[in-house]
This record gives sequence, C-alpha cells and structure tokens, in this order.
Amino acid sequence: MLKGFKEFILRGNVIDLAVAVVIGAAFTAVVTSIVNNLINPLIGAFFQASTLDDALVVTLNGSDVKFGAVIGAIINFLIVATVVYFVFVYPLNELKKRAERLRKKGVVEPEAPVTELDVLTEIRDLLSAQQSPPSGTGKHADPSV
Repeated sequence: MLKGFKEFILRGNVIDLAVAVVIGAAFTAVVTSIVNNLINPLIGAFFQASTLDDALVVTLNGSDVKFGAVIGAIINFLIVATVVYFVFVYPLNELKKRAERLRKKGVVEPEAPVTELDVLTEIRDLLSAQQSPPSGTGKHADPSV
C-alpha cells in the first residue's frame, strides 16, 4: 500500500498539478488585487459607493443583500477566464493546429524520433521504385521484345 502511494506521489502529473495550484493561487491574488483596487472602485464610482461591494445593497428585514459583491465576483471570474484563455488555451490550441498541419503535410519535426513506421514506409517506397519499369519504355523494359 505504501509503495502504491509513493508511486502516486512521485508521478509527473501530481507534481505538475501541485505547481499549477501554486501558480494559480498566486495568479488569483494578482487578479483579485486588480479587481478590488482598480475595477471595483471605478464601477463603484458610478453607483456612488467606495467599492463595488458597497454598491447595489438592498436591505430586507435587517439583512443586506449585496448585488455589487456578486457583480464583483462575476467580473473577477471573467478576468481570470479571459487571461487563462488568451495566455494558455489559445496559444496551445494554435500550436496543436500547427503541429497537425505539419504532420498532414508529411513534414517531420527535426527532434521527432524515427519510428518503425517511418523506416517501413521508406523500405516500401524503395522496393516499389525498384520494381517499377523505367519511365518512357512502355510496358516492356526489354527492347528486344
């Protein structure tokens, strides 16, 4: 059981996930700061409130319903989603598309290792070239026929 746990922890995916969580937390702190210190005050100024959390507050039976805080959270989410899309998702999708186009054209990237399929394809092409009659001689390669 401990051996299985050790293998799980030392897997590359777990380490990558841990790094992603740490970077994500740091990134969230930056985005939250931008939203709280820049965007919320600008939007709050339109509603005559110091921050968006203080804007659009409705009091019902002594309880405050803070619509501005919800709007701020939505704005925070949209900013994070926008940055993640344009910094990570879009560039990676473009790289995948480019790699797919190169693969369809038959261009092999220089660092790509030669596979058995590549070698077999090359052998097939060489054998095919040896067995085909020379061009321009018609059906028979022997001129005496």
